[in-house]
Amino acid sequence: MVVGYGRYLDNVADLTAGKEIISSGMTKEADRCRIALEKAAQGKKVALVSSGDAGVYGMAGLALELMRENDYRIAIDIIPGVSAANAAAARLGAPLMLDYATISLSDLLVPWEMIRKRLEAAAAADFVTALYNPRSKKRVGQLAAAADIFRKHRHGSTPVGVCESVGYDGEEKIVISDLDHFLDEQIGMMSVVIIGNTETFSHDGWMVTPRGYRGKRF
Repeated sequence: MVVGYGRYLDNVADLTAGKEIISSGMTKEADRCRIALEKAAQGKKVALVSSGDAGVYGMAGLALELMRENDYRIAIDIIPGVSAANAAAARLGAPLMLDYATISLSDLLVPWEMIRKRLEAAAAADFVTALYNPRSKKRVGQLAAAADIFRKHRHGSTPVGVCESVGYDGEEKIVISDLDHFLDEQIGMMSVVIIGNTETFSHDGWMVTPRGYRGKRF
């Protein structure tokens, strides 16, 4: 049995032929997890599908929370995947070579004031920062606020990668902009924005954060 969000199940349709499929839409994450756990508790082998990595803004955490809450005694394997920040970084070059943070700008589950504190901390600490869920039709101001926060700590010329629909054939769009101009790009819920640190540079179509290897002896 395979349980998941409709679009994600479409992405693995070549692997699920002949399997029992349970699909649901956005905001139904808890329902999907409960169904998967209930079926597993009944003795079925169930795959609960996430995008990216199940443990990074995915379904693994919720499944484990509900397992504890309902005292399910079942075996769970969490299969690692490629989170959006890592997929985007590979297309941009090597922007995550040094310490970095990932922060979701969605305030559905985390209050905006807490998100703002995290942005302030990451910017002040000079972390390369990957922004998930940067903008939606109803939520347009948070990304501009994030840009303002980072401008207090970094030059406007700091490279910023904007990656849309990474991994989707025919939909992918990769742009290297900078802190002063990246808001001009098309950015939505399928985008990942990577803001470089004070050492990050762009060259010949690549975005790179040095780790400090040059001049070191090993």
